Amino acid sequence: MNFFEFMSRNWREVLGLTGEHLLLVAASTLIAVAVGIPVGLLLTRRASLKRPVLAVANVLQTVPSLALFGFLIPLPLVGGIGARAAVVALVLYALLPVIRNTVTGVEGVDRSVREAAVAMGMTDRQILKQVELPLAAPVILAGVRVATVISVGVATVAAFVGAGGLGMLIYRGLRQNDDKLMLAGAIPAALLALAADAGIGLIESRLRARRRVAVKRNVVARRLAWAALAVVILAGAGFALWLRSGKADVRVGSKDFTESVILAEIYAQGLEARGLKVERRYELGGNLAHDALVAGEVDVYPEYTGTSLMSILKRPPSTDARAVYELVKSDYASRFDVEVGPPLGFEDTFAVLVRSTDARRLNLKNISDLTPHAPRMRAGFGQDFMSRPDGYEGFARAYGLQFQGRPREMDLSLSYRALAEGQVDVIAGNSTDGMIATLGLTQLEDDRHYFPPYEAVLLLRRDALERLAPAREVLQRLAGSISTEEMRRLNYEVDGNKRPAAEVVREWRKTKGL
Repeated sequence: MNFFEFMSRNWREVLGLTGEHLLLVAASTLIAVAVGIPVGLLLTRRASLKRPVLAVANVLQTVPSLALFGFLIPLPLVGGIGARAAVVALVLYALLPVIRNTVTGVEGVDRSVREAAVAMGMTDRQILKQVELPLAAPVILAGVRVATVISVGVATVAAFVGAGGLGMLIYRGLRQNDDKLMLAGAIPAALLALAADAGIGLIESRLRARRRVAVKRNVVARRLAWAALAVVILAGAGFALWLRSGKADVRVGSKDFTESVILAEIYAQGLEARGLKVERRYELGGNLAHDALVAGEVDVYPEYTGTSLMSILKRPPSTDARAVYELVKSDYASRFDVEVGPPLGFEDTFAVLVRSTDARRLNLKNISDLTPHAPRMRAGFGQDFMSRPDGYEGFARAYGLQFQGRPREMDLSLSYRALAEGQVDVIAGNSTDGMIATLGLTQLEDDRHYFPPYEAVLLLRRDALERLAPAREVLQRLAGSISTEEMRRLNYEVDGNKRPAAEVVREWRKTKGL
């Protein structure tokens, strides 16, 4: 299936995500304009405030977008996950160009023009409204133009916090090694940026052409009225998004990889089968799923006992699966008031992968077989594997591995593609990942039993379990219901056969009599 066939089959989803993206950009840009222009005007009248305010705006724009989303999640009112946090973050990024260009535009008005207005007996307010703003409008609009284009790009990162938009397609394409998905998200985003830049640029050029022409008072009033109306409409839409999170019985989250989405969808469909209304907040990046659970933004998400033990609880590694599960269960209950559900039946540990052609050529079966060949091999590992206590450093010591140079650190989804395309020779993936079969890779046996257990479980807030009896029923029903082979097949159906996770889960539930 080529790109055009893909678009013809999925145009409704692409159009819907484009609409979400456009709403995020429009709402955040209008709020930034409504806040930034008055602040900029204030700075032109209060010179002492200019330096500190612009310094704060500069700092906000230098904060990495994903880090900013992470900071916002635990904050009441303005934080959380979803569109609310995304709009707040985008507003913070858009403020600097709006404020700075407002100050530059007003302060750039010729002094003689301002003095002539004073000589005519105009008040400061009249000078601002009838002289400075009309003359500074092209410069101010240039700031709005920059802010809008920035927002289009940054809004793709909002997919990490469940805000939707075209970033969903881009990150899904990276995860599934699917160029069509990435193009389906990247092309509309680029077109939105180009359209915004060209449209605002056209208005800006017309304003510059009329710069020497006095602006009639009724024209200014009309423009202000239209701007006020737009702000009211988008504020209403934003308020509706703000309140939307309270309408669901249960909010189900997932991390930003296929297996987590599938497990979350299995639980979500089980709840819906019992009459509950479910809000899905999938594909949350990094540790955002955990942060959202603790903050009450989601009620449940899938996790792995080894990840909880070391990444969340900061405990030392252990190879005793039962002891790890009991420790995680006890700590989550006492520290987060979260219940750890029974194991789902499979384990998803780190998988050391090589190309199957290399495995046959070098007779690689166990990780120990890599040791004599490692100095001539290039390794590439995900950021998670490189930083974890059970990751690269301990792994290399346990097996005496010295690769050709320092391993390249990259996103886990990209590491699969890098291995398949010959850019690296060894990666650490996930043992149940569908990409292993899709790309024809070989998993090497952990013959020294280095990696700790990673049993799949569901984490649920206790207040949700107490409030909703079906939530515990579904949890118990899923205990031990998914084997390693089944999970690999489900992942392959999504990653290899490019099928929607919801469709794959519905079929699996039927085969299980659920």
